[in-house]
Amino acid sequence: MTRELKVPRLAESISEAVVVAWIKPDGSEVRVDEPVVTLETDKAAVEIPSEFAGILRHARAVGERVEVGDVLARVEESGSGEPTGSGASEAPATIPTAGPAATRATPAPSGPAAAAPSPSVPAGAPPGGRPLGPAVRRMVEQYGVDPASVPASGPGGRLLKEDIQRVLERPTPSQAPVTAPAGFAPTRAPTDWGPDETERAVPMSRIRQRIAERLVKAQQTAAILTTFNEVDMSAVMALRSRYREDFERRHGVRLSYMSFFTRACVLALQQIPELNAVIRDTDIVYQRHVHMGVAVGTERGLVVPVVREADQRSFPDLEREIARLGASARAASLSLEELSGGTFTISNGGVYGSLLSTPILNFPQSGILGMHKIEKRPVVVDDQVVVRPMMYLALSYDHRIVDGEQAVAFLKSVKERLEDPERMLIEL
Repeated sequence: MTRELKVPRLAESISEAVVVAWIKPDGSEVRVDEPVVTLETDKAAVEIPSEFAGILRHARAVGERVEVGDVLARVEESGSGEPTGSGASEAPATIPTAGPAATRATPAPSGPAAAAPSPSVPAGAPPGGRPLGPAVRRMVEQYGVDPASVPASGPGGRLLKEDIQRVLERPTPSQAPVTAPAGFAPTRAPTDWGPDETERAVPMSRIRQRIAERLVKAQQTAAILTTFNEVDMSAVMALRSRYREDFERRHGVRLSYMSFFTRACVLALQQIPELNAVIRDTDIVYQRHVHMGVAVGTERGLVVPVVREADQRSFPDLEREIARLGASARAASLSLEELSGGTFTISNGGVYGSLLSTPILNFPQSGILGMHKIEKRPVVVDDQVVVRPMMYLALSYDHRIVDGEQAVAFLKSVKERLEDPERMLIEL
């Protein structure tokens, strides 16, 4: 029997996508729930699993646009409901709990050794071994990671997707950096110019088109205004330097500046809730919680994953979630849910050396905070000229909702908390 694999409903506002990569080749055997194709929407890349087991027959080529309900492939089902190859009797992959010395991923074996079963992913479940979840197993297979060499942070020593992502971000000298699958490479300016070629049109990626549409819509719809302030980063830098090693040892994640800014913004938004609201028709819709968008630059363009309920999270929890989302963004593995529903955004142009900018709203949000480069400058403190590490802050806001006084009060609130970070611990 032949069954059709169709484009599922991807998200509430998404009706079309582009086929960017076939994970399983035409004519290959597939299992139920095994990812077979990657679609790129205007928000993220999404792996589509097979609903059936059997032989896969592609119905769409890479680069084709598809809509919800379109046929992606056909699966010639086997009588047993599972492929007839060795994978049919394969037990779930298991691993022993990773030891403390394990810190790096190991490259996938090649040559004759590749045919031998991996000791770290045995066919059975040894005593003390723990099964890998579907997402973790896919990453292990895709990137050739030795799961036994990865420190596990999940409950009971369970290996999480975030553990694999942390290792992929830190390749050893003997391991080439992991790149995204075929079809995810960004569109770049051509380097293979012909002798008589003077120009070349390169199609915009789906994500780049969406970025362009949203930025233009924000400019055309909102009354965008930007106000500025500067913050002395001495106190945050001293606090971070004093506790960084202990924090990382205790919580397993480094202490970055972003959690300080996120926490400061959360508390400031509670004072100025208009910056955490949106206009919907003729209503102003206020949000109870802060879902903080954190802009991340990737090879495929800027994406803004969302830290859900940032107002309910502790410093360590904020750091872990920001690190996880950043790793997922760079690995092109963010889900649509992780990119949706933000109520406020922080963008850090300082990592690229930007001294000052006027960020554009992430529509329909009403505010975005721009962080910039920390630079030593002479400032006056107690009538004395001293050198301090200073950062310019820029708040762009929708003047339809937010008045200038409120915008200035927000920036002042953020500044005060960063210059006296102990205030954030007691929520002042």
